[in-house]
Amino acid sequence: MNRNILITLAITLVLAWAIFHFKAELGIFILPLFIGLVAFVTLRLYRLMEKDDTSEKPAAKPNDNN
Repeated sequence: MNRNILITLAITLVLAWAIFHFKAELGIFILPLFIGLVAFVTLRLYRLMEKDDTSEKPAAKPNDNN
């Protein structure tokens, strides 16, 4: 699961670099692109952490009511 998080962060860094490197050419589109990038990272990492959290929970033990 850590590989998926690292890939997501690498994609984010490349996209953030591209947005701010070409900010003069993007003009008015820079703010929506930045907000979209922040939303992508937030939702993607939350989903990855949620998956990771459920896979680490120990299995429930059956009840022994004898």
